[in-house]
Amino acid sequence: MELNFPVSAGIVLAIIVAGTAGLIFAPIGMTTQTTLMMVTPSMFVFAAIVFAIGVKHGEYRASGL
Repeated sequence: MELNFPVSAGIVLAIIVAGTAGLIFAPIGMTTQTTLMMVTPSMFVFAAIVFAIGVKHGEYRASGL
């Protein structure tokens, strides 16, 4: 499996969608509006930060230092 940008972004998007769906359908008392307006955007921001750090770390590891 070759992990290029579209495949990697699709995997991250699938994880966010699964997490959002789990929070919406779980009986935890959080409204759907709260989940979609507060939790999901924070998931996207966190995923973008971690994705960027992971790419930079991969570049560092691949450089052979």
